[in-house]
Amino acid sequence: MAQPLVKKDDDRDDEAEYSPFMGIEKGAVLQEARVFNDPQLDARRCSQVITKLLYLLNQGESFTKVEATEVFFAVTKLFQSKDTGLRRMVYLIIKELSPCADEVIIVTSSLMKDMNSKTDMYRANAIRVLCRITDGTLLTQIERYLKQAIVDKNPVVASAALVSGIHLLQTNPEIVKRWSNEVQEAVQSRAALVQFHALALLHQIRQNDRLAVSKLVTSLTRGTVRSPLAQCLLIRYTSQVIRESASTQTGERPFYDFLESCLRHKAEMVIFEAARAITELSGVTSRELTPAITVLQLFLSSSKPVLRFAAVRTLNKVAMSHPLAVTNCNIDMESLISDQNRSIATLAITTLLKTGNESSVDRLMKQITNFMSDIADEFKIVVVEAIRSLCLKYPLKYRSLMNFLSNILREEGGFEYKKAIVDSIVILIRDIPDAKESGLLHLCEFIEDCEFTYLSTQILHFLGIEGPKTSDPSKYIRYIYNRVHLENATVRASAASTLAKFGAMVDSLKPRVFVLLRRILYDSDDEVRDRATLYLSMLGADEGAVETDKDVKDFLFGLLEVPLEPSEEPFNINSVPREVKSQPIAEKKAPGKKPAGLGVVPSGPTSTTDSYERLLSSIPEFASFGKLFKSSAPVELTEAETEYEVNVVKHVFDGHIVFQYNCTNTIPEQLLENVIVVVDASEADDFSQVATKPLRSLPYDSPGQTFVAFEKPESVAVGKFSNMLRFIVKEVDPSTGETDDDGVEDEYQLEDFEVVAADYVKKVGVSNFKNAWESMDPDNEHVDEYGLGQRESLTEAVNAVINLLGLQPCEGTESIPSNSRSHTCLLSGVFIGNVQVVARAQFGLDSSKEVAMKLAVRSDDATVSSAIHDIVGSG
Repeated sequence: MAQPLVKKDDDRDDEAEYSPFMGIEKGAVLQEARVFNDPQLDARRCSQVITKLLYLLNQGESFTKVEATEVFFAVTKLFQSKDTGLRRMVYLIIKELSPCADEVIIVTSSLMKDMNSKTDMYRANAIRVLCRITDGTLLTQIERYLKQAIVDKNPVVASAALVSGIHLLQTNPEIVKRWSNEVQEAVQSRAALVQFHALALLHQIRQNDRLAVSKLVTSLTRGTVRSPLAQCLLIRYTSQVIRESASTQTGERPFYDFLESCLRHKAEMVIFEAARAITELSGVTSRELTPAITVLQLFLSSSKPVLRFAAVRTLNKVAMSHPLAVTNCNIDMESLISDQNRSIATLAITTLLKTGNESSVDRLMKQITNFMSDIADEFKIVVVEAIRSLCLKYPLKYRSLMNFLSNILREEGGFEYKKAIVDSIVILIRDIPDAKESGLLHLCEFIEDCEFTYLSTQILHFLGIEGPKTSDPSKYIRYIYNRVHLENATVRASAASTLAKFGAMVDSLKPRVFVLLRRILYDSDDEVRDRATLYLSMLGADEGAVETDKDVKDFLFGLLEVPLEPSEEPFNINSVPREVKSQPIAEKKAPGKKPAGLGVVPSGPTSTTDSYERLLSSIPEFASFGKLFKSSAPVELTEAETEYEVNVVKHVFDGHIVFQYNCTNTIPEQLLENVIVVVDASEADDFSQVATKPLRSLPYDSPGQTFVAFEKPESVAVGKFSNMLRFIVKEVDPSTGETDDDGVEDEYQLEDFEVVAADYVKKVGVSNFKNAWESMDPDNEHVDEYGLGQRESLTEAVNAVINLLGLQPCEGTESIPSNSRSHTCLLSGVFIGNVQVVARAQFGLDSSKEVAMKLAVRSDDATVSSAIHDIVGSG
């Protein structure tokens, strides 16, 4: 199988790693597989080729039915070899090829021969492979051999049969359930793995019968299960029975006594499993917890890191519900703060913070200070969240905890770490009134040297809400105004807004705020200047301002929701709805629920498709067309810098298509009225025009839209459309702006455009391409090969195919390594009718720069797979 990555050499400065399989391709490996047919078999060479085939299969490379079947038949010839290592590789490749190769059943005779071989290794592996490829009919024929194998004296053979039974239970449960007597006998085996696998299979056979599971657990807890692995399984099944049992406490006691007795087992894994099971019991009392806590406390001082980690992680969970039960372990956990394993140290710290009392807070803070510099950011975030919870638990200790947070805030760290600290300070400010002023000052000092724009803007926003409510708001003005000179445009704009909030809420600061906002009027960024101008006007810096204080505060702190809809009425600011939403204070944190800080991300902007859909649904002629499937990118119908600039957007519905013509008049001396586009669809037989919405008026440099709708079949329809822009032109006096009453009809020829099959495909990515591919029915797969002609590079060819198909590249496969001569691009999308499509395009570039492509497409509908290929064929 694939070997782990190894270093190229011992030079520690060279961190480059490589794989022995780097650069291998399926075609070359299939050629190498011909070595299986040699009269004189080279076992070592054959093993290497099988290893490469297994690597390709495990990397997600797909083999066609023909390829898999050819390799399979070639591999079967290797049964002639007596080499033990090669035989094991043969078993592995047969198991991997069985789902995709035809006629795998022909190898059963060889496998059945091996299953009765005198070589135990052959028997065990043959059983595994045979059960993998068998069907119900053959299984009844070999059932007798499998039953014998379950009670075989060789533990390897018995385990192979039991594990095969676990897999077969999913496909042939009735047959496997007949093996209960043999499996019951295997549970008494002296071999550890056999007992483990037998118990697992027996439980799965009975898992749907609660009474049978309870009897199984009762019988085994009274007997002797020798295998530590099987004992761990039994403990888990016992815990399951306790959880599901509806009996009284008296009925549960024997099971609890069994768990407690396992705490005295000689195997550490059993002791830990029992302790963990006891701590996870619902309604467990402090008395019942004590023996489990005692055992875990002993593990804390173990020399094995895995035991220390397991113990401290379990105690960390117990501390959430029973903190007093864990306090006896605090001394042992304090010694783990300096543990070399940072995961153990972090868990120890967070557990101590949950179980510590008010008097121990200062001592813990001193220990944590030295500890924080040695751990990674993800561990630091866990510690910060634990400190936040501790501060909310002991509010009187806010000074030392707030100082600790401010100190680590000034240290080096990534965005998520700094965000966690800022969120914690914000929560403390909101929940502990006495911490407000010191917390705000810590945040002000942080933004003096903050490298993260998001955090700076969020802190400025928070300052604008809480700062004016403090006893001395003026001390924050300096920190805010410094941002105007020292930060980027986004932070400067946020600082201007925060200054305006201080001016709106604190009358004594209003003159000073006016001075600062007037200076911002000379900022280099137009957004910053516009904000300053707006706030000066709203705050009454101009003598003519008539807004009340309530209007100002509503505007600055409210949320404007203005629907963008076409209207013939002039815009009126008084018609804009205002909704003031109060800032929610932090709620008391429930167990397991993260408090909301500055990290609440506002909902993203509305997508272009949604905007188009709202626009079209507001037009009565198109309201009945249903849900919009896709809107194309604008297609230019005029050249740049002509008298009239027009582009078209194609809106595709299930049974209609709407052309939105975006028009711009670039002549100042003209006003266009009754603007329409006359569409000639003589080369688009499947389309019939059903509606037109003209544009009443098109002034100079003011874009407008006119629409034409066509009915089409619900299947894919393509065609070419010719366009003529018609309108009435009226002269405009540039000096006065007056328009002549009389107009002249005129027309302007536009470019043609086409509706192509790619217009019916929407780009939609998938998070896991392999799962999406395998979930599709292989019978709906369509594979074909194409010649793409000469190209400068593979990148050019890949981009051309992506643009032609209209599908979304997945998993970064649109990026191609330089000088690559082959590449596989993974694509996905949705075809009209909401049919999901996935495609795998394999490209190859030869020495003459000719590009060949093999395209495999799968979807929920075979006709859709063919339609995607039609796009390539017509393109």
